[in-house]
Amino acid sequence: MSDVAEALQQILPAEHVLAGDDITEDYTRDETLSYEAGTPAVVVRPGTAEDVAAICRLASERGTPIVARGSGTGLSGAAIPPPDAILISFERMNAIVEIDTENHVAVVQPGVTLAQLDEALAPLGLVYPVHPGETSGSLGGNAATNAGGMRAVKYGVTRNQIIGLQCVLADGRIIRTGGKLAKSSTGYDLTQLIIGSEGTLALVTEAILKLHPRLPHRATVLAPFRTLEEITRAVPRIVASGVGPMILEYIDAFTMAAITAHVGLDLGIPDAIKETATAYLVVVMESARPERLDEDVTAVGELVTGLDAMDVYILPPQAGQQLIEAREKAFWTAKAANAADLVDIVVPRAAIAEFFTHVVAIAAEHETFLAGCGHAGDGNVHLSVFQPDPDKRYRVMRALFEAGMSVGGAISGEHGIGRSKKKYFLELEDPTKIELMRGIKKVFDPRGILNPGTLFD
Repeated sequence: MSDVAEALQQILPAEHVLAGDDITEDYTRDETLSYEAGTPAVVVRPGTAEDVAAICRLASERGTPIVARGSGTGLSGAAIPPPDAILISFERMNAIVEIDTENHVAVVQPGVTLAQLDEALAPLGLVYPVHPGETSGSLGGNAATNAGGMRAVKYGVTRNQIIGLQCVLADGRIIRTGGKLAKSSTGYDLTQLIIGSEGTLALVTEAILKLHPRLPHRATVLAPFRTLEEITRAVPRIVASGVGPMILEYIDAFTMAAITAHVGLDLGIPDAIKETATAYLVVVMESARPERLDEDVTAVGELVTGLDAMDVYILPPQAGQQLIEAREKAFWTAKAANAADLVDIVVPRAAIAEFFTHVVAIAAEHETFLAGCGHAGDGNVHLSVFQPDPDKRYRVMRALFEAGMSVGGAISGEHGIGRSKKKYFLELEDPTKIELMRGIKKVFDPRGILNPGTLFD
């Protein structure tokens, strides 16, 4: 591949074309637990969409694979490169191009992180509401996986907040989709097709994001329950109550103990409740007016009390923020505890209890410890799988995915398929749908150079 590296140095300055020992370990992986790292042939760090286009033209002519990388925080292996690939790192393309306060949109390059954007928006009283939990994650990576997070119950996921893209196709052509538009019925929606395609259809070089008012007042309600069934009965009632929760999470007792211990957080819950609670419901509300927030907190407290909550705690603001931050670190807690894999199955929220009936049976049958938390408001269940044996783990994972699909769910709610879940996706998904997806891939990328091995073999 030395000739490819030399050709790439005709496109980019030599310091932004890395090969051999110059490729650091960080470029070889993302945060996936179950997929081995891979060292690409070359790493390039473009600075403009035109640079990306020139790289794609070169790769297309030579049939060289391309893998795009943002911050490397993904959990599906989609940014792990094969050994013959050009890895395009978007770390230099990290400019906030525009914040348009009249149209309430931001235009960003793919290397912009969630933390970077939030810092720029806070003084303007605006917010980009998609919050997957890892603020070092890039907007380009979020677009590639259709990232979600805890706030999806109120604001939706990435595809609900991106209204336009600039993309580079596999052959180097640059296109724009959507725009600063509230709506459009002009042909196929290419923006939505590319979002969530995990770098297999096009490379995002710019995104237009919807912005929202940053509501200043926030409160956190914590309610322990004896059973998960009681929580799942409460969730639809809270959603239907009109309080419009920003976050509606469940955390099982094991995970709650682990994440609070991990960050040294004491919520003041009596031992008697800790010993008998199976899971906790966390409801975070926000409002422009403190009196309205107080009304909503009272309404939620009365509602969950009437739905068999063991108790109701209105957390002090700092404790509420610490709990959410601890929940966002649940992945790192599971990783530190030697979890072998993670799943982010999504089911209809009313089917969570039925799904967990299957989870309990699967754990017992395969002698595997399963623990987790999830976005109860949108049915996204996160489970840590503690099973070191790869053959047994495969059977556990497949059984979990089958159970989720049997109650109307899907394999992934927000992490994506990538390389790590591809086997299950190809085995369990409708073959007709997979055939259609392969056809779309072929139209966008006839030579199959964009992220080969992700989604499809």
